[in-house]
Amino acid sequence: MGAYFGAFTVFIFCLLGFSANAVYISIGSSSGSDITQALLKAFTTACQSPIPSRVVIPKGEFKLGEIQMRGPCKAPVEITIQGTVKADGNAIQGKDTWIVFGNINGFKLNGGGAFDGEGNAAWRVNNCHQTFNCKKLPISIRFDFVENAEIRDISSIDAKNFHINVLGAKNMTMDHINIIAPKDSPNTDGIHLGRSDGVKILNTFISTGDDCISVGDGMKNLHVEKVTCGPGHGISVGSLGRYGNEQDVSGIRVINCTLQQTDNGLRIKTWPSAACSTTASDIHFENIIVKNVMNPILIDQEYCPWNQCNKQKPSTIKLANISFKQIRGTSGNKDAVKLLCSRGYPCQNVEIGDIDIRYNGADGPATFQCSNVSPKLMGTQSPKACSGPVTNLPQ
Repeated sequence: MGAYFGAFTVFIFCLLGFSANAVYISIGSSSGSDITQALLKAFTTACQSPIPSRVVIPKGEFKLGEIQMRGPCKAPVEITIQGTVKADGNAIQGKDTWIVFGNINGFKLNGGGAFDGEGNAAWRVNNCHQTFNCKKLPISIRFDFVENAEIRDISSIDAKNFHINVLGAKNMTMDHINIIAPKDSPNTDGIHLGRSDGVKILNTFISTGDDCISVGDGMKNLHVEKVTCGPGHGISVGSLGRYGNEQDVSGIRVINCTLQQTDNGLRIKTWPSAACSTTASDIHFENIIVKNVMNPILIDQEYCPWNQCNKQKPSTIKLANISFKQIRGTSGNKDAVKLLCSRGYPCQNVEIGDIDIRYNGADGPATFQCSNVSPKLMGTQSPKACSGPVTNLPQ
């Protein structure tokens, strides 16, 4: 049974994966057309349906303007994107988002399609990697307060700013996500998460110009597994302490991942003269392969880009219960392991086990530096733990 509503068609039938009848809504626009209004109408229809609904964007390329798809919805909603949606290629300063999915309980996004942020023009005017006082550029996809969600088999290409931002999520799984942008594209974090609880990132490929995965304040119970990262800036917890009223971070687990040709590897970073006093704890990295990665293991509690902070004041962010185990491969510089903890709040209960990182540069061999930390050592460490002189990181 179906009905046509302008640019989309509604069918009611038994949808695989839902236990009852469901509403099926297909975007009927021709390839190359602007589907912003059609998609918004389709989502609104799905969101208001008392039974589970599915919106399908078919194969083809479509223009998509700024759009916010927000609930609460009366029943679960699934969006299947089979084609490619493309943002306005012009630099859109002053706007912070392209696509928002918000306030939905029971949400699926899948289909094998792509979100193309058309970021090339925007990167040329983006100076946020150089100064605090920069104009905003839109994040490609935001998930705001989305619960019980499955995000699978989608791609994000050439975001103007972050590719994916997750805020206030609960019980979300991201699986088989592809994120691609040039290595010199500024501020194009792959997946940034904050103030969420119970998120999994699995079987994902991220090649971008900033952090592959970045963890903001308030993040709890994040599981990252089988992620390939590079190029990019690695997998980072933080930066923490830049703003007041930040929340604690806990329960971060990164396992069975590969980092290749990244500017940093596994990194925890906090600001000196921090604007708050919070704790980041229970952070574990295990079974990680690094391939020509700069700073493969790094705790940096003197993180101060653009020198816009007071390094004389130690970081007030407390780091505790942290482990790096079975990290192996090659470093792109001699600083294979660098644990630079706060002199005001030294790191507590840091465990290092079975590290084998090689460096073959002319200024070698690889070093393992420690400051304001006495790590617990298990297994073997190469280079030898805490044997190198402490050197400052370039800012």
